[in-house]
Amino acid sequence: MNENFKVLKSSPDTQARYGELVTIHGVVPTPAFLPVASQGTVKALAPDDLKDVGVAIILSNTYHLYLRPGIDVIERFGGLHRYMSWDRPILTDSGGYQVFSLARLRKITDEGIVFCSHIDGSEHFLTPELVIEFQERLGADIIMTLDECPAHGEQIAKISEAVERTTRWAERCLKHHQGSKQLLFGIVQGGLFPELRRQSAESIVSLGFPGYAIGGLSLGEPKASTWSMVESTVPLLPWDKPRYLMGVGSPEDIVEGVSRGMDIFDSALPTRVARNGAVFTTQGRQNIKRAIYKTREGSIEKGCDCYTCRNFSAAYLNHLFRCEELLAYRLATIHNLRFIIKLVQRIQDAIKDGSFADFRDDFLRHYRVTDEEVRLAQKQKWLNAPRHSSEIM
Repeated sequence: MNENFKVLKSSPDTQARYGELVTIHGVVPTPAFLPVASQGTVKALAPDDLKDVGVAIILSNTYHLYLRPGIDVIERFGGLHRYMSWDRPILTDSGGYQVFSLARLRKITDEGIVFCSHIDGSEHFLTPELVIEFQERLGADIIMTLDECPAHGEQIAKISEAVERTTRWAERCLKHHQGSKQLLFGIVQGGLFPELRRQSAESIVSLGFPGYAIGGLSLGEPKASTWSMVESTVPLLPWDKPRYLMGVGSPEDIVEGVSRGMDIFDSALPTRVARNGAVFTTQGRQNIKRAIYKTREGSIEKGCDCYTCRNFSAAYLNHLFRCEELLAYRLATIHNLRFIIKLVQRIQDAIKDGSFADFRDDFLRHYRVTDEEVRLAQKQKWLNAPRHSSEIM
């Protein structure tokens, strides 16, 4: 029996589960969403804002913190929790995705990765052992193995090589991690090839990690391909271990992912689109900068209990964005994160009372998703942006 994770209730009509993940800094109800705090902060928000929104756990990134301010600096302040004044659980990503997104600035060998900083071009060498050491010194509650994340569209031979290397690196991470109280999650790769996903899952699961992540998705592939890979991988993961779908966090994708048996999600999407004036509503994403909101007296969404909707009109938020006032970014981010956290809480309640299938169908029937072609174009534009590596998905 896994002492760190318990499935307390499962959906009779879907693969959804409600559970509890026990960490050093507290218990996290699952399904759970992790706002992204790559550089030790969720952009535009303070820790008290996150607590008011209902955030139970956040994600920070080892790559960014290693480059700035440096692991030594954070350790000198007593670890990441104390450094950023956050007393709830933290998951740190290994930084593998960020390094591999550098493309021409890195070289991969079985020993590790040589890469050049996206900040100043300085050369660095990262190994599985160093990744574990850095995350242990940061003091995160949940830490990740170093994996090789191939780009979407790579040939099967390249992805097969990445799967094998990811397994070897996972073994080294696990060996170096022995004795630590932090939860180390293994990562399943394999691109869009079911046979490679199976190979990766079987190899990683055989190592006996306390939790498992599905990586290498939400990289520009069609949604149908994402869910096909999730559906082929979930049955290979242990029932009594948490399942983490990396880089996925739009409202509809959280609902779809939970329905397929996933427990943990993270994404910069809610905060990133908020800073561009896109706000979540039960009817879909809306652009608060549009002219129709200039005189809108009501809040962004009727019935929303977030700080923004309790205190300000849609017209005021429209005004702030048009004037490029910094408060606009904070208020929109608060609303979007509260929308996601409240959605997750409603999902938890629906699983507990046995009504999740109805909840899922009702939500997806009313929520207008972004057009697939538009979504893929936006995704590619962001992936190709010079500074996209400063905020992970």
